[in-house]
Amino acid sequence: MIAPLTAQQSALVNRAIAREKVTVQGLQVHTPVLETYIQYMKLDPVLLTTPASDYYVPGRISFAGQIGEKQFKEHDSSAGFFHNSGAFITNISKQFKLEVKDAGFAQMLVLDNSTSFDREHYAFSYVGRAFLGDVRTYVFDVSPTPETARGRFLGRLWIEEDNANIVRLNGKFTGSSFDDRAFFHFDTWRTNIQPNLWLPSIVYVEETNSKNAEHPVDFKAQVRIWGYSLKLPNHEDANGSVKVDAAVDESQGQDISPLQASRMWVNQAETNIIDRLQTAGLVAIPSPEVDGLLETVVNNLIVTNNLPIQEQIHCRVLMTDPLESIAIGNTILLSRGLIDTLPDESSLAAVLAFQLAHIVLGHKIDTAFAFNDRLLFPSESTFERIPMGHTPADNEEAAKKAMDLLNHSPYKDKLASAGLYLRQLHALVPALQALNTSRIGDALVKDPKTGDMWLANVEAKGSKLEITNLNQTAALPLGSRVKVDSWDDQVTLLRAKPVGYYTPRDKMPFEITPVMLRLIRYTAPVAPPPPPAAPAGGGDQPPASSAAPAAAAAPAPTDAAPAAAPPAAAAPAATPAPTDAAPAPAAAAASAPPPSTTEQAPAPTQ
Repeated sequence: MIAPLTAQQSALVNRAIAREKVTVQGLQVHTPVLETYIQYMKLDPVLLTTPASDYYVPGRISFAGQIGEKQFKEHDSSAGFFHNSGAFITNISKQFKLEVKDAGFAQMLVLDNSTSFDREHYAFSYVGRAFLGDVRTYVFDVSPTPETARGRFLGRLWIEEDNANIVRLNGKFTGSSFDDRAFFHFDTWRTNIQPNLWLPSIVYVEETNSKNAEHPVDFKAQVRIWGYSLKLPNHEDANGSVKVDAAVDESQGQDISPLQASRMWVNQAETNIIDRLQTAGLVAIPSPEVDGLLETVVNNLIVTNNLPIQEQIHCRVLMTDPLESIAIGNTILLSRGLIDTLPDESSLAAVLAFQLAHIVLGHKIDTAFAFNDRLLFPSESTFERIPMGHTPADNEEAAKKAMDLLNHSPYKDKLASAGLYLRQLHALVPALQALNTSRIGDALVKDPKTGDMWLANVEAKGSKLEITNLNQTAALPLGSRVKVDSWDDQVTLLRAKPVGYYTPRDKMPFEITPVMLRLIRYTAPVAPPPPPAAPAGGGDQPPASSAAPAAAAAPAPTDAAPAAAPPAAAAPAATPAPTDAAPAPAAAAASAPPPSTTEQAPAPTQ
């Protein structure tokens, strides 16, 4: 029997119900990016489960009226089906004899699509208190009343104590005995991205259908949401326009030669493309921490190879999961999923060398994008309208040049780790076709049928793949390195405690894993100090710049040995660099404390 709520507990529930209505209403004005990645699992005698197949689709979601999605279309229409969320989930599931009648994973972002999250339709039971990171919450079990049960939430809620915002949902939507399989179990986390504004940032889904022995459906998925500050700009329709800011006069009072003009034309196309990708929510805003780390590795390659590159090479983060990279002019983009799964700096150097080679060899971008009108298209058409991947011939040439760059770099004696990463990826290519399909750039996989890599010469330097060797880390799970601010698309490095392996099952290379966020409250950014006052008596002297040199954004690479967790785990505030050693043996690994604890506690107070 459910114990009745105390007056204080009841008051907190009422406040949470009121706040949830405000949250749902606030979502109506946002059109963030929603990325869904699914891995279907199969039984494995050593690893328990391992990926059997996967599916990926990004889109922009509109909360206006009702939840719906606009998928980003791919330039290769044969790569998948792009309909509404319910359609693509249904099509996948039919392969496994599972009919999905729900609206799709997008429904898991909010507690109740209607206005019926109230005491009339739901019963609440107090569980206790729990800390989710730095945020103290009150925990309630929630169940729909019997007469209104179908299609409503059943599970557990975490309510933060300050303003009664719901910050975590764990459970499922209920169905009848006939269609209960249409509803998946999910764990939704919200983050405090603006003052008193907690919005969904990531959802973990895991489901097992043990009733169908012939076609068991074991899958796990992550839904990531970012770009809440993205607006529906004027160029969302065909008559819009794209504004390119921060134009700089580089003429310095001199005329421009034909060669300079050609290079400036390429730079104009590069700027237009990067700006358009950022507007679409596909490229993170500049990050001194992550971009600086990547640029440090690139500079190591440039300096030790005495490359005559006059312009600075920039690096940016492509926000998506698929393992791809691309050089656009003098900017190298690496996907978040690629950065997440690379185990150390030498592996990172191998991927960056591949794209640096394209720049050195003069494999230029299509300068047609120097004409701004070519970028006037809806954001969901980005993948098909800006395919930036290189030709096979260019990739072959770049792969050879990359090997030459690496052989004359500080990483020449550390390529066994990079080769091991490619060996692990090679072994999983048949199961992870979606993860290895490039959307806008160059994949690591040359031939999806055979698993052959563009960087085959690097792969050949890899040591033997030993799944049961607890001291060997070939690749990390997704989500191991990069954190994303869902509001403004700022990326930072994950700082997690290094944890060693207990069994081979702990490795999970390239896999989706459960989510346990360390929640923190929003802190307003510190305003920069005002410029110094002009010197007495006037004058035209500019104020002194407080900006640090770009080269100081990240420290020099190190060779310290981390565990199988991101290298930033125990680093100070300065940007850490990935390292090259294997994880600590299982026997010496310290068990990390759980991300939250639940305790029985007195009734909450207002």
